[in-house]
Amino acid sequence: MKAVLCKELGPPSSLVVEDIELAAPGPKQVLVEIKACSVNYPDTLIIQGLYQFKPELPFSPGGDFAGIVKEVGAEVKHLKVGDEVFGASGHGCFAEEALVASNMVFPKPPAMSFNEAASFLMAYGTSHHALKDRAQLKAGETLCVLGASGGVGLAAVELGKLAGARVIACASTDEKLELCKATGADETINYTTEDLKSRIKELTGGKGADVIYDPVGGDYTEAALRATAWKGRFLIVGFPAGIAKVPMNLPLLKGCDILGVFWGRFAQEESGANMQNTMELIQYFAEGKLTPHIDKEYSLEEAPHALQDMIDRKVKGKVVVVP
Repeated sequence: MKAVLCKELGPPSSLVVEDIELAAPGPKQVLVEIKACSVNYPDTLIIQGLYQFKPELPFSPGGDFAGIVKEVGAEVKHLKVGDEVFGASGHGCFAEEALVASNMVFPKPPAMSFNEAASFLMAYGTSHHALKDRAQLKAGETLCVLGASGGVGLAAVELGKLAGARVIACASTDEKLELCKATGADETINYTTEDLKSRIKELTGGKGADVIYDPVGGDYTEAALRATAWKGRFLIVGFPAGIAKVPMNLPLLKGCDILGVFWGRFAQEESGANMQNTMELIQYFAEGKLTPHIDKEYSLEEAPHALQDMIDRKVKGKVVVVP
């Protein structure tokens, strides 16, 4: 079967597509025929050796998948051959087939397409964990989302509105902000043409945002932290713009919390809580309250282009690789 392979660490252009063979599933694994795999920013880091997880070479990137079960391991009881499923794996899914751990594989709701299912778990799982478990966002609070037009950002906008918050979406172009407005954002900030700190303060009557959701990093982190409300919560989700170094007197002066959000570790360490969150998200989808935005499809051979588009910040919502 064909797979996109990282045989040496480097940019997306160094990836190749080759035929490989997979072993039989282990006792707690399933073999999945991949129908779609979405692209996430960590995929661009893993192939360069810059992520927390460093798979042994060669490996296939891609960890947010949907497909059909082909084989199940001896100890797997909740899945059977022929089941339509979706799930998350650290890597291995930019391929026609993938071996994945069964505890991170879920039955796909019939109303959910394979593209939607492949775009669901990491984006919504991350944002739901961030807003519900870490920030404990409450109705009536103000949520400010940086990078709001990306996969996790749009998910945060939707989930923030579901929680009853007033949502301020921040992105780099007016086109991206139009998508955020269509997804439910109450206010928008173009942080390429507007001063982020001043606009957050202005839109909150000088109070600042109760919760900042930051999957961007770089200079935006300190600017947004300076616009955090008293006893606010600042969520560190990612840093494609760079890892920020902030003056640590700011949390003291604001009495605010800086909270790390690492959904992958949460899913491993607290599998029961993650399962409950996932079931809540599936219910929201079934009720028509969540709609993944699929921007574009790519073939396996085009996967390097998909990753480069992610690096170049050309992606709105989610993009998927379809074998």
